[in-house]
Amino acid sequence: MQSNVLLGNTKFNHPYAVANSWTASPTTLGKEMANFAARLSSIGNSFSEVKILGKFAGAVGNYNADVVAYPEVDWPKVAEDFVKSLGLEFNPYVTQIEPHDYISKLFNLFVQFNNVLTDFDRDMWTYISLGYFKQIVKAGEVGSSTMPHKVNPIDFENSDGNLTIANGTLSSLSMKLPISRMQRDLTDSTVLRNLGVGLGHSLLAYKATLRGINKVQVNESRLSEDLDQTWEVLAEPIQTVMRRYGIPEPYEKLKEMTRGQAVTKDSIRQFIEDLDLPEAARSSLLKLTPHSYIGEAEFLARNIEEVVDLKSGFKIE
Repeated sequence: MQSNVLLGNTKFNHPYAVANSWTASPTTLGKEMANFAARLSSIGNSFSEVKILGKFAGAVGNYNADVVAYPEVDWPKVAEDFVKSLGLEFNPYVTQIEPHDYISKLFNLFVQFNNVLTDFDRDMWTYISLGYFKQIVKAGEVGSSTMPHKVNPIDFENSDGNLTIANGTLSSLSMKLPISRMQRDLTDSTVLRNLGVGLGHSLLAYKATLRGINKVQVNESRLSEDLDQTWEVLAEPIQTVMRRYGIPEPYEKLKEMTRGQAVTKDSIRQFIEDLDLPEAARSSLLKLTPHSYIGEAEFLARNIEEVVDLKSGFKIE
């Protein structure tokens, strides 16, 4: 899953600048995809740490009848060997049931994973609505019964909806299953029948997200167009350099220039020219553009291959 989210990541070195619908410091699409790959792979690694447990200790977990019938047998050892032979981890401390704590841990991880994927789905939906991604239209697809021009990001919406149902179910199971009156009550009997519901909707969501990823392409011209209109993002590096060289009230001066006013390439350059800065610092600031002000975003995007195995999708230790 993670590797597919990251597919073609190093090609996405396209800068853009938006946060919560407002302009922020530029990043790149590759870096944002890498963020999700790192988050998903970190959770993915934790799945392998959850041991699937098994019980084989008699009715109430004490080998009562077994010890009476065959007192010469080392029942805890026999039980452990048998459970492990099935590929499970042996739980020696049980009641009438294996307490389901491992299921709770496992489903909590699914909920975390699904939450990150929901975040990804909604970001992709927003990128598409902003025009940062173009959807590849398939012949015969209908976006609306009355509006033929519409092309909905249906796969990301489908995933989002399925993840909502999945997490509601998995969260309920995670909270309920470890709780049982005394030795056991039968509430888990009906609850356990819904294991497949939560996991099934998760699987549907994963497939929908992958379909959505395979149906979009970067709209480079739109990204470039937006950046050309956001020279105000350079207020951050200018302010930081002003502080470095002891220029008083840098924030206030830039706020006066940028807030509520159209900030252009010329106005930014004039502001820099008027600063009492060493020539090298001034020259460096004058070379900055919204396109080039991306910090180490490109390096971080490409370096994700050192952190996440793109084939398995898991984090490299």
